[in-house]
Amino acid sequence: MKITRDEIMEENISESIPQHENHNRKVVKMVYKALLHGDETEKLGKVVGKELEWRYHGPPHCQHMMKKLTGESTQNSFKFRPRRMRSVMGDRWIVEGWEDVGEYWVHVWSVKDGIITQLREYFNTLLTVVSEDGNEVRLWRSTPWARVQGSLPDLVLSI
Repeated sequence: MKITRDEIMEENISESIPQHENHNRKVVKMVYKALLHGDETEKLGKVVGKELEWRYHGPPHCQHMMKKLTGESTQNSFKFRPRRMRSVMGDRWIVEGWEDVGEYWVHVWSVKDGIITQLREYFNTLLTVVSEDGNEVRLWRSTPWARVQGSLPDLVLSI
């Protein structure tokens, strides 16, 4: 199964995005492709910082991304299939995906100079992202599909 350009709905992407932002987008997309194929760990090592800051919210048994990044998880375990991707403030990328009820996730990646420095992983948790500049402008919100799938915690992330 390949992740194609049409599979990930990218928001606010135009031909005129800055070069560094486009590079950061490619880095994040490469992570999902590498995890899907399971044979590109060398590529992951080049783009994931050695001291990755990671934060997680969700059921303890669903820390799938960190298990994959550390090699603790096997290839046959949980597979991430991104459904929506958006740049926030140039160096942050929000990626959202779901499969069935009970399998909804959001990743917020921080990328600096082509290296992933931070990952915030939310599993079965709705997320609203607001700006930190005092105006509290909503920058992103979990897809409406996830909001009607039952009762999930809803967090606000200020960046």
